[in-house]
Amino acid sequence: MTAELATIIDFIRYGASRFAAAGLTFGHSHDNPIDEATHLVLASLHLPPDIPPAYGAGRLTHDERARLLALIERRVDERLPVAYLVGETWFAGLKFKSDRRALVPRSPIAELIESGFAPWLDERHVERALDLCTGSGCIGIAIAEYNPEWRVDIADISDDALALARENIAFQHVEGRVEAIRSDLFGGLAGRRYDLIVSNPPYVTEDEYAALPGEYRHEPKLGLTSGRDGLDLCLRMLDEAADHLAEDGLLIVEVGESEHALAALLPEVPFVWIEFKVGAMGVFALERRDLVEHAAAIRAAAAARRRL
Repeated sequence: MTAELATIIDFIRYGASRFAAAGLTFGHSHDNPIDEATHLVLASLHLPPDIPPAYGAGRLTHDERARLLALIERRVDERLPVAYLVGETWFAGLKFKSDRRALVPRSPIAELIESGFAPWLDERHVERALDLCTGSGCIGIAIAEYNPEWRVDIADISDDALALARENIAFQHVEGRVEAIRSDLFGGLAGRRYDLIVSNPPYVTEDEYAALPGEYRHEPKLGLTSGRDGLDLCLRMLDEAADHLAEDGLLIVEVGESEHALAALLPEVPFVWIEFKVGAMGVFALERRDLVEHAAAIRAAAAARRRL
């Protein structure tokens, strides 16, 4: 049957059909089998995602056909994310290297970066920004690309993730403006202050992790889980962030489904939950002054967590 497949569009259609029939999970940059198959086919052929439709009729060579069929079957049989199969993905309109050393980039924070963090930064002067728990480096590097006058630090505790992040720094040619730092949250950032701190930390609960589809098992657990309610790292971050923010600094953090647990745990803290084009996505913004004002409650919650 596959002998009849000849063109780019043939393989996109075939891949999408195989993925849908196999009941795969689509949560790594794409939410449907057609986009997933398009990513796999175009990336494996070293073609851009915005290729003109006329190229869909292009015929593949024998070797290209064999390679694509093998990748499609691996996606089905091994439940490997497409980004890991082809070694690349897109975030905030930029291409990044992607492999098992870090999570596949997929944060809604990309929308904030592309919009210039409007309206959150409309009246602020920003010189230094931090991407905490950076993983592949995609958030911090994208911030630097969209804001060439800023200096950006990207930090993570994982040596593997930082190695990939440094490759992406070189890949995007931002070596002079982005520094990768090994740090357990703020532990390796003593004396550094930022106008903006952005983070997509681990926030999956242990129960949620146990129920995740097979695709997520290929990603490092360190980048996903954060305790019983997903808030262990977030609470530490809230407790320590004020010391690393400028006077009128802003903290933006993604906590996903742990949004409700965080709001219930710290009801007095004025988290502003950001609305995206598709609705709420569990991302909050918080002023430094609010971190200072509610420091006692935050510290008590973080200390109680450490005693568990």
